[in-house]
Amino acid sequence: MKRPLFRRCSRAPGTLSPEDQAAVDAFRTTLTALRNPNPWTPGSAQDIAVRVGPFIERAHTRPGDDHGPDLIAVALVHPDTGHASAYLHGRQLGYTARGWLRCNTSAKLGFWQPGYAMLTHAAANLPLPDDVGMEPAHYALYIEARKRDNSLDGFTLLRLGPYTQTRHAQQDYDWLSPTLNGRETTLVPGHRVSVRFGPFDVSDHHLFADPYEADAAALLDAAVAGMSA
Repeated sequence: MKRPLFRRCSRAPGTLSPEDQAAVDAFRTTLTALRNPNPWTPGSAQDIAVRVGPFIERAHTRPGDDHGPDLIAVALVHPDTGHASAYLHGRQLGYTARGWLRCNTSAKLGFWQPGYAMLTHAAANLPLPDDVGMEPAHYALYIEARKRDNSLDGFTLLRLGPYTQTRHAQQDYDWLSPTLNGRETTLVPGHRVSVRFGPFDVSDHHLFADPYEADAAALLDAAVAGMSA
């Protein structure tokens, strides 16, 4: 006599495992976020979603440093920012090494929503590409001494940076320019000293003096004094 065959079933037909259900819910959340973006408005401190190639990334905005309607300063952050593990993972994938970037507003989708997290480089465990399509948004002032024979020979006397906002760099530029008036040809013998505004070079950060820790004119006097010491 054959024994009846009993089958064990962990769940009713048509139901999903908790893992599969979580994946379906996450996918639905992503679709909802894509179909219903929250429009971004200038001046808001909320994080935004921006396109980086075929991916979508979370970005902090820097209110007060918008350049008209087309450009805004942003910093790309890990989608789970706020958690210690997210910082460590973000560091491994290159999120924390970017600093502030100049983002074209056409690259934004709107305010950040958790549903976008599945579409980030971090979700795919991929590092951010070397070229994210955005230029650095840090600023610097360069005080340069050039020979007065119209040659390009010379050197940089002082580097100030990084400035996080254009207006801060402009303020120091406006203070330094009058300071140099009448002294530009006497500060460094045989040279003409001038101040130049430019981008901040992150790779040379150790060469820069922090403009937020001391007065720019005082830093210039210290640099000149150091040359004659």
